[in-house]
Amino acid sequence: MRVGISTASLFMRKYNEDALPLFDEWNIPVAEVFLSSFCEYTPEFARMLQARKGAVNVYSVHTINTQYEPQLYNASPRVRDDAFGILGQVMESAKLLGATAYTFHGIARLKRTYREDVPHVAEQTLEISQFCKKYGVRLCYENVEWAFYNRPGIFKELKAACPDLGGVLDIKQARISGYDYREYLTEMGSDLSHVHVSDFCGRGCLPGKGEFDFDELFARLADVGFRGPVLIENYANEFDDIGELFDSYAYLAEKASRYGLD
Repeated sequence: MRVGISTASLFMRKYNEDALPLFDEWNIPVAEVFLSSFCEYTPEFARMLQARKGAVNVYSVHTINTQYEPQLYNASPRVRDDAFGILGQVMESAKLLGATAYTFHGIARLKRTYREDVPHVAEQTLEISQFCKKYGVRLCYENVEWAFYNRPGIFKELKAACPDLGGVLDIKQARISGYDYREYLTEMGSDLSHVHVSDFCGRGCLPGKGEFDFDELFARLADVGFRGPVLIENYANEFDDIGELFDSYAYLAEKASRYGLD
């Protein structure tokens, strides 16, 4: 397992093509690339990032959920076809960057007319997972308060119908959802692909600046044999100077090393 950073932490502060060279300068070993607009979903953009990323290993890609992910589940064939067309570009981009995981939110619980049907969604998720697998990328559902996987138990049901499904544990989203992150960690178990970490000090803050017990988290990850990346994913307005992001990385990397994880 290695500690790294998601480029989402620099959203609106540095574009991906500038964030990755900065991570390379900092000797950050692993990153998640947050593709934030349609112009960034193209293979051409991925080739540019590949040329600029240096020695940084891009483990996963993440996109803005509402731009096309909910439409992958839409009942209209035309809507679904367009959404899968965009997904194909994202998967081609992931392949070019060497990413093997796709951080996925799926359906957004935004409309009062939404009615949950987990078995049906699980069947559709299998189709999405198989589509991603053709590119060598694993579909990984993230726990997110406002998206489909908004409480413990859902991943287990999705996994039953979708054997290749991975999980992404987000500490921040667990707190917002009102569930203990340990419940999500237990549910994902050996299917945990990667972890998004931040801290809390009355508001969101960088790891090491708040009250979250990272020693316990790393101990639990070690106990389950986790070997994926732990990635800092903060909102960009939760810290002032960009250099603080590196300090947070160094703090986590030192802790991880105590547990034989880095």
